[in-house]
Amino acid sequence: MLIDSHCHLDFPDFAEELDDVVARAEEAGVERMLTICTRVRQFDQIRSLAERYDNVFCSVGTHPNNAEEETDVTSDQLIGLADHPKVVAIGEAGLDYHYGKSRQTQADGLRIHIIASRQMGLPLVIHSRDADDDMIAILESETGQGAFPAVLHCFSSGRELAMRGINLGMYVSFSGILTFKGAGELREIAADIPLDRLLVETDAPYLAPTPFRGKRNEPSYVVNTAKVLAEVKGVSEQEIWSKTTDNFFRLFNKIPAPDAE
Repeated sequence: MLIDSHCHLDFPDFAEELDDVVARAEEAGVERMLTICTRVRQFDQIRSLAERYDNVFCSVGTHPNNAEEETDVTSDQLIGLADHPKVVAIGEAGLDYHYGKSRQTQADGLRIHIIASRQMGLPLVIHSRDADDDMIAILESETGQGAFPAVLHCFSSGRELAMRGINLGMYVSFSGILTFKGAGELREIAADIPLDRLLVETDAPYLAPTPFRGKRNEPSYVVNTAKVLAEVKGVSEQEIWSKTTDNFFRLFNKIPAPDAE
């Protein structure tokens, strides 16, 4: 099987055909999907969506671009919501300096999510954009206070962040960006990530891979990203499917692996 480790099925883009989107993913061999929370105040909707489908799971958290809207979110609140059986991750949280929003508010929110991840033992889904140095500093500082599982999602940052993350025991997930013509440097980074630390995702409805670039993305398209990742790593598509699936269940270990169901 293949797994879409990060998508946003609650977004309006899917409202009219969600059943069909999930069905197309299954037909393509994408047997698990992790739909990611971007606002804690919308968590009930995300949880209900995950409850609706056996093969969809979810996270709870505040996206850094929404951090200023949810400064009242606490680690205890995240921990309480994450007790639900369908909630298998914390986040996405992180740093995004692209839009000029409060860096301190984002950093404070990230640390709250790290506390919840550490205490629950659930992986933190990390969003990082244009913030490599500060992200490295926070991750290394926080790991020094106690390890926590994590994934650098939709990776498009520099080599230093990727390798520091790997050294901290984290995973790196690649989206459709990996397939873009101008993403040669990113493919070079992906080539150097150990096979046992790789994940694939869509970040749907965004970032549709080639040949769907410019269209709405959906979980079934993660097959295209996996194909390019196999080429980059010099292995078969079957091996990428197998390795990224094993990695997913190792990281998101609250989800029963198929042989454990």
